Amino acid sequence: MPDPDLRARLQTDAETLGQSLPPLLAEAELLASTIMMGEHGRRRAGQGDEFWQYRPAHPGDSARMIDWRRSARSDTTFVREREWQAAQSVTLWVDASRAMAFRSERSTVTKAERARLLALAAAVLLLRGGERVGLSGGDTPPRSGKTQLLTLVRALSSPDGAQEYGAPDADGIVSHGRAIFLSDFLGRIEGVETALARASDRGARGVLVQVLDPAEEDFPFDGRTIFESMGGSISHETLRAGDLRARYLDRLAERKDRLQSLARAVGWHFHCHHTGDAPLPALLWLYRAIEGGR
Repeated sequence: MPDPDLRARLQTDAETLGQSLPPLLAEAELLASTIMMGEHGRRRAGQGDEFWQYRPAHPGDSARMIDWRRSARSDTTFVREREWQAAQSVTLWVDASRAMAFRSERSTVTKAERARLLALAAAVLLLRGGERVGLSGGDTPPRSGKTQLLTLVRALSSPDGAQEYGAPDADGIVSHGRAIFLSDFLGRIEGVETALARASDRGARGVLVQVLDPAEEDFPFDGRTIFESMGGSISHETLRAGDLRARYLDRLAERKDRLQSLARAVGWHFHCHHTGDAPLPALLWLYRAIEGGR
C-alpha cells in the first residue's frame, strides 16, 4: 500500500514544479524560437551525409575525395566536403549561489533568473539540433531529447544554494565536449581557474558568460550607504560611497580582464551580459560561440 507521507510529498513537489516550470520553459522556448536556425548543422567539415561546400584540393587529399564533375568546369580541382554531423555533449553550470539573487531597481530580473533563462534557451537550441545537453556535477549527464529538456528545467528550478558566491563545477564535463559556465564570477577567482584547468585537461572547449546587474556595472551609489552581501556574511558601511566608485570600477575591470585572459588561455570565449539588457543578443552570442561560430 502506498506510503501516505510519500504520496503527500510527491503531490507537493508536483504542485511546486507545476507552478515554476511552465513560465521558465515557455520563456526559454520563446527566446530560442527567435533565433532562425534553418537546417541545423555543425558548420564544419567531417563525416556526414549533407553537402557543405566545395573547396580547392590540397596536397594529401585522396583522389576519391575529388568532385570531378565540379572540377571539369574549372581549371581548379575541387573537393566536395560534407558537413560534420556527430552530436556534441554540452555541459551547463549555472551559478546558484546567494549572490546571484541580487536585483537592483535598475533591472526587472535577478542575475539568477537571467542566467537560468539563457542556459535553458541555449539548451533548447542545442537539443533541437540533436546535441546532448546536461548539467555539471554528474547527476544530470548530457542526453538528447525532449525528456532531457524537462529534466534540465527541474534541476535549474531547484532552490538556490547556501554559498555566498559560486565556483564553477567541472564534474560531468565530457572529454572533448563543450561547456557553458554562467555566473557573476565575483567570488574567488581561484575557483574559475581550477574549473577551467580541469575542463582543459579533458579537451573541453566552452564559454564563460558573466551576468551582472546594471548597478554592479555602473556603481550608482553616493553618500551614506550600507553594502551587504545577499547572505549577510559581508557588510560594509560608508558615509561617502561615491569615493569608492573609481576604485570599484578598476577592480571590476581587472576581474573582467582576468576572466578574458583565463578563457583565452584554454581556447574558451568570454562575454559579459547585463540583466538590464535584452537576453536575445546574449543568447545569440552564446549559441554561436558554443557552436564554434566565433
